[in-house]
Amino acid sequence: MTTPDQPGQWPQQPGQWPQQPQGGYPQGTPPGGYPQYGTQPYPQNPGYPQEGTAPYPQGGYPQQTPPGGYPQNTPPGGYPQYQQPQAGYYGQQPGYPPPAPPRRSHRGLIIGLVIALVVLAGGGVGTYFALSGNDSGADTPTAAAMKLASSISNSDIVGVAESLAPAEAALFTDPISDATNELKRLKVLDSSADPKALSGVQVKTDNLTFDEAAAEQVNDHVTITKLTAGTITVTSDLSKLPLAKEFLDQAVPGGSRTAQGPDTQTINIADEVRKSGEPIRIATVKVDGEWYPSLLYTIADYALLESHQKWPTTSIPAAGAGSANEAVKQLLQAALDADVKRVIELLPPDEMAVLHDAGPAILNAVGDDAEPTGAKIIDLQTQTSAVNGGTRATLTSLKFSDPSGEQYSITKDGDCYEATGEGRTQRMCADQVADQLESEVDDSLPSSVKGVLQHLAGGMMSQGIGVITTEAGGKYYVSPLRTLVEQGMTVLRALQPGDITTLIKAVN
Repeated sequence: MTTPDQPGQWPQQPGQWPQQPQGGYPQGTPPGGYPQYGTQPYPQNPGYPQEGTAPYPQGGYPQQTPPGGYPQNTPPGGYPQYQQPQAGYYGQQPGYPPPAPPRRSHRGLIIGLVIALVVLAGGGVGTYFALSGNDSGADTPTAAAMKLASSISNSDIVGVAESLAPAEAALFTDPISDATNELKRLKVLDSSADPKALSGVQVKTDNLTFDEAAAEQVNDHVTITKLTAGTITVTSDLSKLPLAKEFLDQAVPGGSRTAQGPDTQTINIADEVRKSGEPIRIATVKVDGEWYPSLLYTIADYALLESHQKWPTTSIPAAGAGSANEAVKQLLQAALDADVKRVIELLPPDEMAVLHDAGPAILNAVGDDAEPTGAKIIDLQTQTSAVNGGTRATLTSLKFSDPSGEQYSITKDGDCYEATGEGRTQRMCADQVADQLESEVDDSLPSSVKGVLQHLAGGMMSQGIGVITTEAGGKYYVSPLRTLVEQGMTVLRALQPGDITTLIKAVN
């Protein structure tokens, strides 16, 4: 451990700026440069660098403490997250965050391209592995992983999503369809835009090679394949996005989106594997006798790998509730009780199968750190409505007590929510929410933007707080990913045609 008395090191005193070390500051630039806190980071006295100049003056820092000393408080936003420092710069002592690990070049991008291609609109042109159609799985884990290469060749974002495990695929295809319809209504996408023909990003894969002998069988329905060679070429061309003309004219006046032309990047898998010493891991799952690539299992596999945990040999079985309302109530109570096992039991056994399989590892990671809040749900009522892929449970009333027994309630009334507790009642309506949004953004907003905020507040308050539930085997479960997507859809549904272009005009 270094100390402030050692020259060439930064002293690490929690909650304070470092004082001048004996021997002066180390001669070299800290990795990533100096932190930018939004205010001038260093006093501008003779000998200190001016903004926009080289970070260190000739000959190093002057051997004196700036007048008044360094500020004795934590800078806004906390201490910066530096890259891995070189020896002799920062000591590993409490009060500063640990240095970030070295970047792994394109590794994250590769994983995202190979598995998370569902977020890319379009496909490549070239020679691909001829596999079965998108409506069925593959005979082996390797063939399932290869299938993504076939899917992206059709400029079909929905088709790419459908190459994933069926329940997981629906998590992506349903929102893609819903969002496309809303963006067309808002005149952001052209009326002819089709989720199965979206373009703008082309992905071409060539000669992808998997080491089948190195594949890891996790259990009877999960196998981790290993990608070792091949190339992935990504070409982005904004001019091919199916944007509505009115939106395009406002967003990129003069058609500047085509000024730079297509941007292409090619990644050699073998080079990246050689640099990291590890192949690219792609999880595949077996459903009804056929294999599919899985985005969620791949994410979980890397999370377990980074935390030095193995896949559990057992899973946490699903145990749903008798209704959508009851599923929401039980999950909320389980969260308040810090009962992680019960939370996992209430997640869908199909689309969230990954969390059931990884459940024991999650419980092990949580350990005894999670503490119950002591709050109790007395009553919870929701209004249910059908949505694409599930049921929306909109909160209409909630009664709960805190650890002391004091009771509180929240009730929905039209576009208002009313909260009662500690002998007081507070009512929050759409107009108040809009006023709060305006005050937080800018008091001098143009009237057109204030109108957008009114639409946003009114639409969101009218829709209310919604949780998405799904049904499987006669039981109801809470879908975390669908619920997350629903929050975004709530915003889109609240806006009116022209609102987004109004915001763009205000920014420009």
